[in-house]
Amino acid sequence: MKKPLLLAVILLVCWQISSAQLRIALAAGAHSSTINETNDLPNWDEIKNNYSSRVGAHFGFIADLQLGPKSKFYAQPGVMFYNKGRKFSSTYDTAVYDYFSIDAKQFVNYVDIPLNLVYKIPLSDKTKFFLGGGPYLSFFYNGLERKETYLKNGKFETEENKDLAVGNAPGNYKTFDLGVNGTAGIEFGGVFIAANFSRGLTDIYTATYEGSFKNQVIGATLGIFIGKPIPLVDAPKDTDNDGIVDNEDLCVTEPGPLVTKGCPDTDADGITDKEDKCPTEKGLVSNFGCPLTDTDRDGITDDKDKCVTVPGVAKYEGCPIPDADNDAINDDDDKCPTVPGLGRYSGCPIPDTDGDGVNDEEDKCISEPGLRENSGCPEIKKEIIQKVEYAARKIQFNFAKSTLLKESEKILDEIAELLIKQPELMLDIEGHTSNDGSFNANMKLSNERAQTVKNYLIVKGVDPSRLSSQGLGPTKPLNESKTEQERALNRRVELKLRNN
Repeated sequence: MKKPLLLAVILLVCWQISSAQLRIALAAGAHSSTINETNDLPNWDEIKNNYSSRVGAHFGFIADLQLGPKSKFYAQPGVMFYNKGRKFSSTYDTAVYDYFSIDAKQFVNYVDIPLNLVYKIPLSDKTKFFLGGGPYLSFFYNGLERKETYLKNGKFETEENKDLAVGNAPGNYKTFDLGVNGTAGIEFGGVFIAANFSRGLTDIYTATYEGSFKNQVIGATLGIFIGKPIPLVDAPKDTDNDGIVDNEDLCVTEPGPLVTKGCPDTDADGITDKEDKCPTEKGLVSNFGCPLTDTDRDGITDDKDKCVTVPGVAKYEGCPIPDADNDAINDDDDKCPTVPGLGRYSGCPIPDTDGDGVNDEEDKCISEPGLRENSGCPEIKKEIIQKVEYAARKIQFNFAKSTLLKESEKILDEIAELLIKQPELMLDIEGHTSNDGSFNANMKLSNERAQTVKNYLIVKGVDPSRLSSQGLGPTKPLNESKTEQERALNRRVELKLRNN
């Protein structure tokens, strides 16, 4: 049992005792404990004599709960910490064994919860003799196994385990122990002295051989009660057990709630069944205990509902929330209640920020008026398009390579300057080749040339997100490529402006 669980048990017992408003005794003492073992091992009758008891201590608290104002019987539950276990000591013939002696400890600690019933016999005004007993539930807390061996060569060996395994496997200790205990002693004033005995009924240990292991404790306890006992008094009579005493109960033999002074109220509407014309339905005093009708079940009774057959809300006196523009969005949620709209715009139409007749969901240039056929973006000026297309025809590379000729760099500088001045423009770069050579080589070369142009523009300060490049190889020729002049025309880079 871990410490948090132990604390929880202690707090629970304290709460139960404090709620009873009776007294608690702090208790502690000394005891002798052992583990009663039986098994069918050879020579066990001789071996068992080498085991001896362990002297230990116990401490905790015990409640003292009188079972009636005049009863001599008391319930005494408690929570006690106990040292339990046993010792082993034996000497051996060194002519037969390699060791001279073995001393061992099997110490285990538990938290016991005794549930005793005690009978007290008064000996004088302040002195009582008590005798009792009952079951106990015990939780394994921790323990120690230690073995000290003196070898015949004079050496000394020690084996120790402070982290004992818990569970049902061989070599493990059981988490719980159930047993019986008895107690007898003298109580004088706020102090008592008692002798106590306990014996386990269940095995506390699983050995690697067939056997039984049960705890046994004999000891003495000194206890000091905290506070004075609160005398018990006869409880007022409550014939129908409804929590209302008979002298305040208008229906002594029939259980009922406090609101109706102990008389039955089946529907819990505060009107007794004998006065309620609808005893199984919650109702109103003004309607003789019967509920007002609500035909459309909207929570608004018919006497206050202006739309009796149609469910509505209280704000509109039982009628549904209106929808003036019939856009299926009621006026309470509609930010444009007189103009049909959409739910994602809170009942308003799709906005057109730039007022160009293309709504924002279809407009790729939301803040700039444009043309519907250009997705809401403005048309690019023809002279700019022509300038870029003209410049593209002058872009040249080294033969069969993707490196730019020096004179082409000046052309691309102009293109970069144009793009930087007009940040709304985007550029698609296409690389093309003739059909000379292999198809795959031409595709690779055209792609590299388009990428070279893109990289150059990026170096010159153009945002990469505004540029795209692809190589189309010989797939889009300008002519039939029958002559060298035609093939030269097909070796080109095309620059295509767009603003969406």
